[in-house]
Amino acid sequence: MISSKQRPLFEIQIHAPDIRRGVRYLFFNRWQAAGLLLLGLGSLGAIGWALWNTPQAVRDLHSVEELDGLETMRVEQQHRLALLTTRLEELAVQSEELGQRMEKIYLAYGLSQEGSIGQGGFPFVPEVVPSSSNPASLLHATQLKNQVTERVQVLDTFLQEIAAFEEVNVQQAHSTPSLSPLRGEDFVLTSPFGTRRNPFTKGSDFHAGIDLAAPSGSPIHAPADGVVVFAGRYDLRRSVGWWRYGNLVVLRHDERFITLFGHCDEVKVKRGDQVRQGDVIATVGNTGWSTNSHLHYEVRRKLDLEDYRPVDPRIYILDHRWRDEEKMLIRARSAPDASNFEPLPQRLSR
Repeated sequence: MISSKQRPLFEIQIHAPDIRRGVRYLFFNRWQAAGLLLLGLGSLGAIGWALWNTPQAVRDLHSVEELDGLETMRVEQQHRLALLTTRLEELAVQSEELGQRMEKIYLAYGLSQEGSIGQGGFPFVPEVVPSSSNPASLLHATQLKNQVTERVQVLDTFLQEIAAFEEVNVQQAHSTPSLSPLRGEDFVLTSPFGTRRNPFTKGSDFHAGIDLAAPSGSPIHAPADGVVVFAGRYDLRRSVGWWRYGNLVVLRHDERFITLFGHCDEVKVKRGDQVRQGDVIATVGNTGWSTNSHLHYEVRRKLDLEDYRPVDPRIYILDHRWRDEEKMLIRARSAPDASNFEPLPQRLSR
């Protein structure tokens, strides 16, 4: 017999679908029933808590996905900003090169830089862009954009001034020796303008032009419209210095410039010929006092009533960029006039 204390409080009968399998009985006393009830309540609570927090979990999941999308977009925008910054830096360099070329034009035409109406004055001095710890930062890119925009505006003003000058002074524009006497890139500057060590005497002397090494026979072109005042070899009895130039061509461009082309191989013009800018006047050679095949090129300019004085030809060559162009322009603005140079014989300056 089961006592009343041991008698189960709850009975659960499980009937199988097949009556042949019989009935399964589950008996629970008070403590088992209480435990089962607590387990059920706990499960219901867990399910309720999950249902209550499901919307927030879904929102959090969407937030994570959105954050990942924003991060991907940020990386893409950073990459685009880096590309744009690189392009702006390239434009800044190009605008600086254009500014140097513009200054060369002003110097070649003898225009007053101080009288220019270009905003910011001439030559243009760009605003210094502060360095940034992040070169691709938006601040750095904005500063570069402002710098390039301002410089382009200044260059546009100067360009309009030069165009207006050339329209009024057509003859002066055509007679200014503004092109390189050698074309292409098949030449090398071997001796610049100014004081140098003479390759023959080994002493220091003044080099009144530039030496451009090039293959023998390379055509030499007239840098501007002009007239031939000398073509050939200067008489040794008249001047040893000018005889050393070897086969020589001298052009006069109006009354402002004289250009000289020394050590030529073949001379293709004669005294009195009118030449146009770009005409072939001779070929590169190795005549006279010369150590290799090259062109000795001089530009001499007449200011007021003074004699023709040598100037750095690189200032007037506008179709070629020199490696030290910025330093060359600084010297042209501040260096004293050339001295201790071989003066032109009268027959070469008429």
